[in-house]
Amino acid sequence: MAGGWSRDGAEHEQMDATVNDALERARRALPTGKSAEFCDECGKPIPEARRIAVPGVQHCISCQSELEQEAKATELFNRRGSKDSQLR
Repeated sequence: MAGGWSRDGAEHEQMDATVNDALERARRALPTGKSAEFCDECGKPIPEARRIAVPGVQHCISCQSELEQEAKATELFNRRGSKDSQLR
């Protein structure tokens, strides 16, 4: 049951939209194309097993982990769920 100015089911629609946005961001972040032989960040060789397992990979495991941690730190704010975004 929705209250205030929202209609019934609005909470579920907002949750679904948030999940769909996260999935789309994750899909866009997946590497594509030819895998690099050397890491773009540190220059170390990328093992062949990793290049086969992750087509289009551009970073070694260490650098990829660091990049993901940095990205995760910037995604802490859910703009869709903030009160300000609902006032537009």
